[in-house]
Amino acid sequence: MSQSGVNKGRRRFLIGATSAIGAVGAVGIATPFVASWNPSAKAKAAGAPVKADISKLEKGQQMIVEWRGQPVWIVKRSEQNLADLSKLTDKLADPTSSVEQQPEYAQNEYRSIKPEIAVLLGICTHLGCSPTYRPEVAPDDLGPEWLGGFNCPCHGSRFDLAGRVYKGVPAPTNLVVPPYNFISDEVIEVGVDAGGNA
Repeated sequence: MSQSGVNKGRRRFLIGATSAIGAVGAVGIATPFVASWNPSAKAKAAGAPVKADISKLEKGQQMIVEWRGQPVWIVKRSEQNLADLSKLTDKLADPTSSVEQQPEYAQNEYRSIKPEIAVLLGICTHLGCSPTYRPEVAPDDLGPEWLGGFNCPCHGSRFDLAGRVYKGVPAPTNLVVPPYNFISDEVIEVGVDAGGNA
């Protein structure tokens, strides 16, 4: 067959048009696929920082806020609570918080920015149960040496009011201190530190 009857301009046009339609189709298919990788608005909100107004929190009281689907405890400790923390050093597995379960700004005896305010993730480091807040001193069921803290009802792990784990319990590490900062004296933002880091 002779090549003389082939319209090369028409052939180029058809190849170009077919390629363009194929590229538009590929983009049309890829766009929703790539968009599906982005987190939903609900997922973004679940990981967003949360604010807690602590203006009405009295000494010895605890409030709970939810961050990333987990309970975050905010406890206002009394002067006696703070004094009792140093009495527990020999009973604790990690009294100096050497295992990194807290941000650098909370690596102190109180495991907090302000000594009187504790901010802790309310999940036991053993198997993920939520310990119970037990602020009373020497209750019958916890013994005469109990100076207040958190007791896990699932397997008996115990933590002091700074979230430090006792020796000889199933929990291997202290409670986690989430990133947080003080927006004002009365408002805490959980989820980001003062520098905006999550």
